[in-house]
Amino acid sequence: MKDAAGAANAPQAGTLPSPLAAALAAFERHLRSERSLSPHTVRAYAGDIASLLAYASGQGVDTPDGLGVTELRGWLAIQHESGAARATLARRGAAARAFTAFAHRRGWLATDPGPQLGTLKTRRTLPHVLPRDEMAGVLTGLDQAARRIEPTEAEAAVALRDSAVLELLYATGIRVSELCELDAGHLDYGRRTVRVRGKGDKERTVPVGVPALRAVTRWLDAGRPALATAASGTALFLGVRGGRLDPRTARRIVHERLREAGTTRDAGPHGIRHSTATHLLEGGADLRSVQEILGHSSPATTQIYTHVSIERLKSSYRQAHPRA
Repeated sequence: MKDAAGAANAPQAGTLPSPLAAALAAFERHLRSERSLSPHTVRAYAGDIASLLAYASGQGVDTPDGLGVTELRGWLAIQHESGAARATLARRGAAARAFTAFAHRRGWLATDPGPQLGTLKTRRTLPHVLPRDEMAGVLTGLDQAARRIEPTEAEAAVALRDSAVLELLYATGIRVSELCELDAGHLDYGRRTVRVRGKGDKERTVPVGVPALRAVTRWLDAGRPALATAASGTALFLGVRGGRLDPRTARRIVHERLREAGTTRDAGPHGIRHSTATHLLEGGADLRSVQEILGHSSPATTQIYTHVSIERLKSSYRQAHPRA
């Protein structure tokens, strides 16, 4: 919550001296067009750098070449004193290093002070994972609900969509932003795969299970036509007004459906992604395959799911072994 509040209270570019505002705008364009970062990441980094430059301006810095390690450390110290979470501080430090590296490449800084900040190590927390039987119960309930309603009703279209959304998220482990960017043509029914464009504009092909393909087919045949408008284009999933489903609405759908199903925890879309990875590893999938399915650039990111599986194994052992 503090992170969200910090972003909401970030200074606007218009309050900065014009050279700093121009540098911020150029950095934001760089993140969006050259690094192909997600809109969420671009907003977070731009908000962080707006805050950094506002602090630097308050210290008498009017142009990018006046930014040094003193300003970087002073800004982060204020973030720490205000109670920012460790993960938030790590991200803001990463944003600052990205900005100073960009400014150095542009020739605005004679030397790059960013590396002097170091890297704040964050504590890796184990992700929330829904048990297999609980996840199966959620999907079965959604499927049954979608079949009970007449397919000509708008409510039926939404039910078919929601069932397909959760089935596809669990079947593939894709991110909610990746799901919303899918077009109908990205699914290959013959090969049972879906083509996904992930972080950094990297494309990967992910296997899809039969139940998910059936749910998507029902949505396309009986649900999507009821919501489609001239503005729908080729989007796979649509909102109630016919436009492409946006990530915020997709997250709300998942939270609501999981809550209605009475799951033990409100995992959300990322929780379903965690569950997919964990269930794959528990079922015998190798770490490299799971890494490719999830679209992780580093195996270290995927490694956390092995810890989840081990923790569950230890829990089962303690419950089952007479001398545990």
